[in-house]
Amino acid sequence: MGLNRRRAKRGWSWWLGLAMVLSGLSVLGWAAWQFWGTNWMSQRTHDRIVSEVERQWQADPQALEPVQVPEGDVQALIRVPRFGDDYVVPVLEGTSDGVLSAGFGHFTGSALPGEKGNYAVAAHRVTHGEPLRAMPDLEIGDEVIVETREATYTYELLTGGNDLEVTFRDTWVVDELPTNPKEGGVQPPQKKGQRLLTLTTCAELFHTDNRLIAFATLVDTEPRV
Repeated sequence: MGLNRRRAKRGWSWWLGLAMVLSGLSVLGWAAWQFWGTNWMSQRTHDRIVSEVERQWQADPQALEPVQVPEGDVQALIRVPRFGDDYVVPVLEGTSDGVLSAGFGHFTGSALPGEKGNYAVAAHRVTHGEPLRAMPDLEIGDEVIVETREATYTYELLTGGNDLEVTFRDTWVVDELPTNPKEGGVQPPQKKGQRLLTLTTCAELFHTDNRLIAFATLVDTEPRV
């Protein structure tokens, strides 16, 4: 009887230990998927969308509508020379989780590429392809190249990638003319009629409600056709 009880106790301890090990492995697996798996999947998505966009632009350069892919409407491609010659990420309409897992998201209601106002886009800094992981490395004068079916727009950074950190409530950064409510705070030149671009991403690699912001201004437009 005593031996059976000891076996029963060992059995319960073993199962409890196994459950804890499996739980730990599940957490590690989830973390691995978030930090490596989503990047792998999103990079494949980026490549597929970029290829489809370039194919359709070449096939029908006069079309007016954005390229439609399963993830949404694609209006542009973004290249950042500082991030490497092979860096190219699609820009989709909106900033939903689904959109941001497929590339940059364009803040609906902000200007379109090359237009007067503020072309405001957002992207992940960690997971889902990490388009702006190296945001703090950006410097004043760096270029952000936005390609559309009609033209290639070159923007030049007015602020560095680590110069401005705001909370997620600071929506002024995507206004037509971003005006920092903090006296002396970082902002683009306060001149109406500018053609601006705003990059937004998470301020830290892990969870944060704060955002890094960089402002750029249009310096060149080259028609594609």
